[in-house]
Amino acid sequence: MAKNVAQSATFASLDQKLALAKRCSHEGVVAGAKAAIVATIATAIPTLASVRMLPWAKANLNHTAQALIISTAAGAAYFIVADKTVLATARKNSFKHAPNNMEA
Repeated sequence: MAKNVAQSATFASLDQKLALAKRCSHEGVVAGAKAAIVATIATAIPTLASVRMLPWAKANLNHTAQALIISTAAGAAYFIVADKTVLATARKNSFKHAPNNMEA
């Protein structure tokens, strides 16, 4: 009987940790998507303007190169911001659930 109570407490703890992990990752995805949108706009405007105005860019940057420049910046922004957000949320939650004598 005691074993079943301990198992149910363990399962409840695991469910709580799983829900917390899902929330952390969702916050990371949302923040990463926002950063990717901003990076796309911030990269697309100068890339497209330079292709129209600079002779070297017009001659050497075809549509594939332009898309690669823009998507690389967006992808990098997504992963950097999502990673930082997940780590910050996990750190905040780990300190929130730490015992009182361990907090700095």
